[in-house]
Amino acid sequence: MPDPSNAPPFPPTISWSGHSDVGRFRQNNEDAFLGIRFNGHDVEHLGKIGEASLSESDFVFAVSDGMGGAAAGEFASKITVEKTAQLLPRSFRQSASGMNSGFNDVLDELFTRIHQALTYLGNSYEECHGMGATLSLAWFTPGWLYFGHVGDSRIYYLPQHGVIKQLTHDHTRPGYLRRHGKLTEREARNHPAKHGLQQSLGAGFQFLDPQIGAVGCEPGDRFLICSDGLIDGIWDHRIADIMRAEKDPAVGQLIVSEAVAASGRDNVTALVIDVAP
Repeated sequence: MPDPSNAPPFPPTISWSGHSDVGRFRQNNEDAFLGIRFNGHDVEHLGKIGEASLSESDFVFAVSDGMGGAAAGEFASKITVEKTAQLLPRSFRQSASGMNSGFNDVLDELFTRIHQALTYLGNSYEECHGMGATLSLAWFTPGWLYFGHVGDSRIYYLPQHGVIKQLTHDHTRPGYLRRHGKLTEREARNHPAKHGLQQSLGAGFQFLDPQIGAVGCEPGDRFLICSDGLIDGIWDHRIADIMRAEKDPAVGQLIVSEAVAASGRDNVTALVIDVAP
């Protein structure tokens, strides 16, 4: 893991814009998203749009897409983001006190504990049987983004100078094939197994292997966290175009609205986070 003490110097300010839509055909929204600011003492839930300094606090943004019968999917995603807000700052404080060894361990522990909670509920209550959720999480601290991921929600990274990159791996068969050059983006989108998750939080999976990584943040960098419903409506090149050109503070809502208009077959959620130039 990168050492935060080696973070490049820049004005530590970020802005964010988040929005979620039920789509045009679903009756309930199984997506949930989260923004929190925290330090060694306090945790603050953030609004859908905002701007703040990284000088005294870290920031976490996350998107979760739930699954399960009846209202179980909606319940699963809400539990996932609530437990993220509860457990991550606590683990961070323990890490700062020397009780854990780093960001990798903190994130791995977080995913494990949420997985255990959803698995327990799924095994204990009939209405929660099979309940599960994805989680794509971005943790911003001066100079670095640390991320954790399970499922088929996504985190994209658009550097100020460079091309867009999908940081996360889709934990699906077509996602694997596309990463290894066996499928095009169009073929992966139309693949019959595109919704078949190979791992998620809960949902009867015995083992969990979250993807955990880090990238350095520089002024002008932009990040997108989204549910798979957004990908169903917008191609990667269009995501890049919007993120490169759109300066509206409500960019999260704009990108969601375009995806719903283009498809809307699933719930759609997006969080756009900017590192201030």
